[in-house]
Amino acid sequence: MGLLQLLGRRLAHYLAQPRRNQLRPSTSDPALLLRTLRRGDVLLVEGNSRFSTAIKYLTQSTWSHAALYIGDEPLREGGKPQPMLIDVDVEQGVRRIALSEFANQHTRICRPQGLSPVVVDQLVNFMRARLGYSYDLKNVFDLARFLIRQPPVPGHMRRRLIALGSGEPTKAICSTLLAQAFESIRYPILPEIETVLAQGGGVEQSQEILHIRNYSLYTPRDFDVSPFFDVIKPRLQQNFDYLALQWSDDGSP
Repeated sequence: MGLLQLLGRRLAHYLAQPRRNQLRPSTSDPALLLRTLRRGDVLLVEGNSRFSTAIKYLTQSTWSHAALYIGDEPLREGGKPQPMLIDVDVEQGVRRIALSEFANQHTRICRPQGLSPVVVDQLVNFMRARLGYSYDLKNVFDLARFLIRQPPVPGHMRRRLIALGSGEPTKAICSTLLAQAFESIRYPILPEIETVLAQGGGVEQSQEILHIRNYSLYTPRDFDVSPFFDVIKPRLQQNFDYLALQWSDDGSP
């Protein structure tokens, strides 16, 4: 192992450590979150590590991590099936991880629309084929600078800074790998939209042409703001009725 790679691994371990008093309580009960998730959903996680702090600063967003929900399967051969995700960890690289690992963290479900079970399988298989890929350690060095000092980075430059990395095919970060997966099934996240005028039946009509953006420019936030993903809130999916809520009568504001 080269010196640079060794330093990268040690830095990744440091960045992966949680920060005190940075964890926000979950807004969804773990059982409720599980009942709401569907295979192919993107789960966004706020995160409370040093690494998450840099991601949230650069994206000006709550979300620092994104994972793909793949349904129930055993974590190890012969084990009991449990709800699983595929994500990219700064230390472990592309991995399968139990949903329970994120049970007490602030999360959001982003759901693509109109995907058949066959297409969802293609999406999952794209991610599964990359299990074991390492995290892009060059990206670790790039992001570490923003923990030493958070400079006033102009908004239009932040996305470019988050995209820094080696670009090697066996290395990844969470949002870029997910962007590649959805690109593989031709599903849009935040494409560049060009409106063109065309003639149809003797009438001038406007038509939208979608241009795929480079996958390295995507961040977890993009799944939240994308017009092509539904934001699913577990409490509202369970016949929510505000009149049925039980409020304390202690008189406190």
